Amino acid sequence: MKATEKLRVAGQSLWLDNITRDLLTSGTLKRYIDTLSITGLTSNPTIFDHAVSKSAACDSDIHAMTKSGVATENLFFQLAIADLQQAADLFRPIHERTAGVDGWVSLEVSPLLAYDTQKTVKAAKSLHAAAARPNLFIKIPGTKEGASAIEEAIFSGVPVNVTLLFSRAHYVAAAEAYMRGLERRIAAGLSPDVRSVASLFVSRWDKATTDKLPSELRDRPGIAIAGSTYAAYRELIDSDRWQRLENFGARPQRLLFASTGTKDPKASDTLYIGALAAPNTINTMPEETLLDFADHGDVGRLLPRDGGPASATLSEIVKAGVNLDALAADLQSDGAKSFDESWANLLKSIAKSRSIGA
Repeated sequence: MKATEKLRVAGQSLWLDNITRDLLTSGTLKRYIDTLSITGLTSNPTIFDHAVSKSAACDSDIHAMTKSGVATENLFFQLAIADLQQAADLFRPIHERTAGVDGWVSLEVSPLLAYDTQKTVKAAKSLHAAAARPNLFIKIPGTKEGASAIEEAIFSGVPVNVTLLFSRAHYVAAAEAYMRGLERRIAAGLSPDVRSVASLFVSRWDKATTDKLPSELRDRPGIAIAGSTYAAYRELIDSDRWQRLENFGARPQRLLFASTGTKDPKASDTLYIGALAAPNTINTMPEETLLDFADHGDVGRLLPRDGGPASATLSEIVKAGVNLDALAADLQSDGAKSFDESWANLLKSIAKSRSIGA
């Protein structure tokens, strides 16, 4: 049995953290679904920037929309929605077979809205309506301002992928926003069956602490943060508050491990896959990491529901001088800025293609 299939059997969903026009038209995504147990897909501004700037696959559509007078930002969303609709249709059988648990794709609102609650909610509603697919998440950053947007989007019936989470506290805030949205729906006589995932970014912890920790703690913070967050996730699902929501028909906001491509050339290329195998979670991975794991990955012991050694490891990291809360805040802020930069580059790439075809 392939390592990817072992993860699926263990109850973890494998999603691909990538989308390009070529991936769709070549049949590669369909092959990954059929042979590598891929059951969903995520995207972000950086991924779309690479898809547009490093391939001519979208040029004809860009030129046609340019002639029709479509503005650059609207042009991007039309391109993205078309590709994600095609991907969503490929995953639709999985979505239906799992009663909506799996088979999702994700589209992010403009990262420039990360700190504007009202505009984020408006964009989330508009994009979800335009996509017109039941298995499409709208990604909303889990910033302080994003919490209100998450709650409001869920209350409005928009499925949400909460992104840019970097700690247990970030996750808990996102989960509470999700539950508030569901509780408001129940109070209004609406169905609480509005799905969500909470995306915890893992590998950026290790990149940020490489020069701050002794060698024995190298590449351990990310997995420890993930273990601690997983423990919080399991505790929440067992809580009285969640059980009440579940009695009304709500489904858990699944924990998703993101940023799981290895950045340290000295570490295993599948470091964050085998270490974070856990039931009822998702691991979304870059294409290269997926292929590496399928080729030589292994699934050992599943992540314990209490996070295993996470707490002890985090204590060692704190003793070594790392302020976990401060670094989590910095990572979230830096992540938002990085997506802003990718968004600007993406729009420049589209503008360049528009000018060439003019």
